[in-house]
Amino acid sequence: MSNLEQTIERMFATRRLTRHDQQTLMALFSQRDLSPSDAALINRVYDALSQGRLRVVD
Repeated sequence: MSNLEQTIERMFATRRLTRHDQQTLMALFSQRDLSPSDAALINRVYDALSQGRLRVVD
C-alpha cells in the first residue's frame, strides 16, 4: 500500500482531513504525471468532502 493510500485510508477511518492533508492532496492532484489510480483516490476524497462524509479540521 502506497503512502497516499495509507493517508487516504486514515482520513476515511477518522472521517477527518487536516489542512496539511488537504494541501498535500492539492499539490499531488496538480501534477501532470499523476497515475490514474492516484487520481482516482484523490477524487474519492474530494467526492467525500462534497458529500459531507469527510470534514476539514485544523
